[in-house]
Amino acid sequence: MTVPGRRSSTFIRLLRSGFTDPSAAARLLDTDALVAVRNDPVLLDALGATADPDLALLGLVRLAEAQPDGELPGFLDTLVSAKPLRDRLLGVLGASEALGDHLARHPRDWLGLVTYEAADLHPGLAEFEQGLAEAHDPVTLRVAYRRCLLSIAARDVCGTIDVAQTAAELADLATATLRAALRIASAAAPEDAALCRLAVIAMGKCGGNELNYVSDVDVIFVGDSAPGADEGKALQAATRLASHLMRICSETTVEGTIWPVDANLRPEGRNGPLVRTLASHLAYYQRWAKTWEFQALLKARAVAGDEALGAEYIAAISPLVWQAAERENFVPDVQKMRRRVVDNIPAAQVDRELKLGPGGLRDVEFAVQLLQLVHGRSDATLHSGTTLDALHALAAGGYVGRADAAQLHDAYRFLRAMEHRIQLYRLRRTHLVPEDEGDLRRLGRSMGLRTEPVAELNKAWRRHASVVRRLHEKLFYRPLLDAVAQLTPGETRLSPRAAGQRLEALGYADPAAALRHLEALASGVTRKAAIQRTLLPVMLGWFADSADPDAGLLNFRKVSDALGKTPWYLRLLRDEGAAAENLARVLSAGRLAPDLLMRAPEAVALLGDPEGLQPRTHEALQQEVLAAVGRAENPEAAVAAARGVRRRELFRTTAADIIGSYGTEDNPAEEDHGALVDRVGGAVSDLTAATVAGALRAAVHSHYGDLLPTRFAVIGVGRFGGHELAYGSDADVLFVHEPREGVDEQEAAKAAQTVIAEMRRLLQLPTTDPPLLIDADLRPEGRSGPLVRTLASYAAYYRRWSLTWESQALLRAEPVAGDAELGARFIELIDPLRYPMEGLGEDAVREIRRLKARMESERMPRGADPTLHTKLGRGGLSDVEWTVQLIQMRHAWAEPGLRTTRTREGLAAAHAAGLIPTEEAQILDEAWVLATRVRNAVMLVRGRAGDTFPTEARELAAVGRYLGYAEGTVGEMLDDYRRITRRARAVVEELFYGG
Repeated sequence: MTVPGRRSSTFIRLLRSGFTDPSAAARLLDTDALVAVRNDPVLLDALGATADPDLALLGLVRLAEAQPDGELPGFLDTLVSAKPLRDRLLGVLGASEALGDHLARHPRDWLGLVTYEAADLHPGLAEFEQGLAEAHDPVTLRVAYRRCLLSIAARDVCGTIDVAQTAAELADLATATLRAALRIASAAAPEDAALCRLAVIAMGKCGGNELNYVSDVDVIFVGDSAPGADEGKALQAATRLASHLMRICSETTVEGTIWPVDANLRPEGRNGPLVRTLASHLAYYQRWAKTWEFQALLKARAVAGDEALGAEYIAAISPLVWQAAERENFVPDVQKMRRRVVDNIPAAQVDRELKLGPGGLRDVEFAVQLLQLVHGRSDATLHSGTTLDALHALAAGGYVGRADAAQLHDAYRFLRAMEHRIQLYRLRRTHLVPEDEGDLRRLGRSMGLRTEPVAELNKAWRRHASVVRRLHEKLFYRPLLDAVAQLTPGETRLSPRAAGQRLEALGYADPAAALRHLEALASGVTRKAAIQRTLLPVMLGWFADSADPDAGLLNFRKVSDALGKTPWYLRLLRDEGAAAENLARVLSAGRLAPDLLMRAPEAVALLGDPEGLQPRTHEALQQEVLAAVGRAENPEAAVAAARGVRRRELFRTTAADIIGSYGTEDNPAEEDHGALVDRVGGAVSDLTAATVAGALRAAVHSHYGDLLPTRFAVIGVGRFGGHELAYGSDADVLFVHEPREGVDEQEAAKAAQTVIAEMRRLLQLPTTDPPLLIDADLRPEGRSGPLVRTLASYAAYYRRWSLTWESQALLRAEPVAGDAELGARFIELIDPLRYPMEGLGEDAVREIRRLKARMESERMPRGADPTLHTKLGRGGLSDVEWTVQLIQMRHAWAEPGLRTTRTREGLAAAHAAGLIPTEEAQILDEAWVLATRVRNAVMLVRGRAGDTFPTEARELAAVGRYLGYAEGTVGEMLDDYRRITRRARAVVEELFYGG
């Protein structure tokens, strides 16, 4: 008897055997069906060896209870005496609830696991066809299919076959099933079968002989007429047969379903005819097919129906597949295909996705298929539809490094094995790793992990996914480095022609130059070259992800040549995770940022500092600039120092802008485009103000020492005063002075003019740094008026002569340098002009509208497309800004929130005050932000300012990438710009011209 409070020996033994619920297991063992074997130690040990002993025991009880009368003793006797059967049967019951259900419904199917002969160990297509031979309708086909599937699962879980053999057997079973389904469909409609020839072409994993337990079976149907039959009627008959075949496999019956048959890979997808002739297929592929369709055809295999027609199809399409890399649109298609799409995976599932998630099966499959397309045109050994066979061939041919291929091979097999065991449990199509502890435990044990199955599984899975994530990009590039470095004698490596083909396929326009750069960077046995060989595989991938990979690689070589001997440069790129990717993005996004970096390569250090890309405050910038000016020996050196700070900070701003717009692997692109625009405008404006302040200090010091005879202030206007400067903007300013006590006005005016002339001279001195142009044309009387006035002169002019446009220009006036108190008094002077009490009169409103209309008609450059001009075009910057400014001049006297120099702040204040409805405010804001981003993008890409989209294709594509458009979608970008600005113009017509 068992002492109260102590566990029985049976309970302890069951616990040690791996049962998670020993009490329930003991009750199951005590059922009448198992009473004869409940104490058999061999049976308990066998149950304990399964993936899920509890599930295996429950399935065994259900199977035993379902045995026909008189057959239970024979079943139990065979179970305990025949080890092969015991291992197979219990292994399946412990791994698959679905197959346990099948055995409970068909209790004699266990007999199929008894035989243990050579043909049974490794059945082929013929054996599966024999197993399905007696099926005569969808129900009997499902029963026979599950019986065959049971035998595959048994060999799989017992380790008789490996994961690749399992996948091949599943593909063979699918082939036999398609043939049986076509036989059943033909028997149901013999007149249709007599009219036509029909070939079934397997695609995807079935075509590649690497099928999952549960997967859509992708097919293409090829039809033709039987001798003497009308082609039209024959195709109709073939379509009916094909449709019936699909229903036979896909429809749910009392025995469930087999798997969906998916014909959407056919020409034109679901919109195209289900069955086409061979000639129709070829016409489509030769004229209309996209690169991804040829990638899919890599795995095409004739599996059922008319063998001769199927063979003709394969022979006809094969040359087209291996010529795909020569197609005109191959490179942009590949670049789009290479950008892995995980957007459609729910965020909560990305980390559990075996197939599509980062480091998943799709990464391996895509990499292998792309390399096959690139190199298979000249090497027939790569013409395999099976991923692992193709990977082996790529390694044997030197197209992939052998060590990389071996690691990828092991990782792919592990991930496929996980996928198989996950699907086997309930025979459901899924690629998600389960979250439930019990499911993970069963999965881990099924993979042979028995000590700590959950922890060991997660560790192994993450390790293999990490290998894939690390290698799937390097797979493309590491052999290129081996080809140019030639460090390992006797190793098979890429030929120069094959290396050029690969680079061309990945978007490099000048493969020969790219190979020269790689050789210069990676050749030799120095530590520098060794680090470059580690960095370059991933750097090349990031360059290829841009609109101009060649420029990215060339710029990287230039920076590396400049900094390669410094101890910190390569260490920074190697050790600081974000630095290398940030640099790759910056170097391949256009001309401006690399040009700035080349003038001061040490600024690379900013890219590795987590805070390095954050804009600095106006106070910090001005303090640094003034300190540098104060240390200089002469005004030229002083302004050179100030411009050096400006160059570095412009690089910081452009780098942050590019990285925020492109995104990185760890940080997606900034979704708030308005915030990006505000950061750039604020940073460039603050930087310009600090530079002007430094030039002013240098000019004063060179001519007057520490004290200028007149108080002097610089007022920013236009985009400068609005904190909205773009990279290429001039600094629009007004100059104001006030003679110091006892100083003659003429002397003061002369001093002010001298300082302005010196500032302009210093800021435009020819150097390697970008010049800063100061524009004072918005002053009273424009170019005809004096360059600088006293505060009293401004007051007199505005009181007597001021025009409406001048008041409008003052809306964005803000002190930026010089005497702060004088600047504040200037603002006090102009506030009544720009925010007139009781608002603008009707005459003034009409004058503003007239000026705007005149500007639209006269200032648009000849030949410019008004729908694409960002500044003066329809719904562009001018439209939005004039609309906001008119509202400010009419209502800011009563609405303090409108008293701002910034366009977006003014627009938001107008909306908050109820002066612009929500939708209209959003439309105007979206258009203004987009137009500003386009101007910034043009400057970043071309290195010079522009108000419209570039015409050169690569530059236009680079602007698109900055704006978030994928390769090949510049037409969509231009359409979006026109649509957004068209809507904005409609709002402007209503609010500016109609209100």
